[in-house]
Amino acid sequence: MSEPMKHLLKLGDLTTEQIMGILNLADQLKYEHKHGISHPILAGKTLGMIFQKSSTRTRVSFEVGMYQLGGNALFLSSRDLQIGRGEPIQDTARVLSRYLDGIMIRTFAQQEVEDLAKYGSIPIINGLTDYAHPCQVLADLMTIRERKGSFKGLKLCFIGDGNNMANSLIVGGIKVGMSVAVACPDAYRPDAAIMAWAKENGSFECGEDIFALAKDADVIYTDVWASMGEEGEIEQRRKAFASYQVNDALMAVAKKDAMVQHCLPAHREEEITEKVLEAHADEIFEEAENRLHAQKAVLVKLMK
Repeated sequence: MSEPMKHLLKLGDLTTEQIMGILNLADQLKYEHKHGISHPILAGKTLGMIFQKSSTRTRVSFEVGMYQLGGNALFLSSRDLQIGRGEPIQDTARVLSRYLDGIMIRTFAQQEVEDLAKYGSIPIINGLTDYAHPCQVLADLMTIRERKGSFKGLKLCFIGDGNNMANSLIVGGIKVGMSVAVACPDAYRPDAAIMAWAKENGSFECGEDIFALAKDADVIYTDVWASMGEEGEIEQRRKAFASYQVNDALMAVAKKDAMVQHCLPAHREEEITEKVLEAHADEIFEEAENRLHAQKAVLVKLMK
């Protein structure tokens, strides 16, 4: 048996067994949902959802997930909460711990998520920070395994900004045994400590040569060039990332049966062409659906 999880703050905190346990449960919950088998495992439980950064997918998937599990989800916007303004986070954490059975938070600073876990007494789920996006990567891994059958021998290539997505994908990919390559401009590399960890713990490379890094990839992954909060850098980023596009020329160097993943929203004709996105729409939107199933598995593991 793997260690029981207390929180989901970042994938680096989880063992390979814990990650596989989440994916196996996600597969089961998806199967049950598709076959009309109800699973009110979290009846009577309430998840608080704190959004300092707005998001359609994260809010809808967590809210629907809790409903399908028989529980309740409570939406708390930054207007409703005084985190860091009126009330120190350690107090917010302790107060909310008295009312709620778990908290999902989507915010900017990773430290805020870590502090909630440190001072509260209930499970904390990272719905996204500037550093990590573990829920998205669990959905990505679920989708890859559904399509490819297993992770053994697979190569994942991420193209674009070395952002929170890249950080979490590197960790998740290495932990399940894939080899991971990241193609990005030198000024936009992923977290240095994560890259050093990846090199020590698996097959990892990072550089600017997009075609060399994508060669023979089984999975091509991309994300927007400018994330939320970086709108002021859009023009500068467009120039920096102009050659980092997932298009026919790039797909030609990947494996013939390579799948494409994108965490969405996508900016067509920027990081990915309309043509490639539409050709791989099935697996990209399956990946979006799998956010629901993967997050339900996390909720069950933490709140049951």
